[in-house]
Amino acid sequence: MLKRNLVTSLLLYESIRTTRSRARVVQSMVDRLVTVAKKRPAHVAIRQINQVVTDKNASRKIMEVLVLRYANRPSGLTSMVPAGARGGDGAQLVDLTLIDAQVGAMEEKSKAKAKPAPSSSSLPSSKTAKAAKKSTPKPKK
Repeated sequence: MLKRNLVTSLLLYESIRTTRSRARVVQSMVDRLVTVAKKRPAHVAIRQINQVVTDKNASRKIMEVLVLRYANRPSGLTSMVPAGARGGDGAQLVDLTLIDAQVGAMEEKSKAKAKPAPSSSSLPSSKTAKAAKKSTPKPKK
């Protein structure tokens, strides 16, 4: 069940952080699922995908998005980037990401919609702020 949940999370979010040994297992499972979706008829592929993934949106994403994205790529759909060691037990962590993924696309959209920062002319510069602090007398006790 752990492997199935990791595969589902990778398909939905396109990036996960896990241990190196788990990532190796998940890599082959994701490659296999996308290959099945590309080569088999849709009704057969959906049945095989649903045996592994735990969310219907993940199987839908494979059939509608990932098959088109990786149509010309035979294998190597994921990349593993080392992310250091886990604090508790020292296990080697990796970031497992789908190739050509748009991770953080939602964050970029929200930043673009956010209000722009005030101009620097309206805020006092750091040098002026430091000078203002020095020039103000301290209250006497």
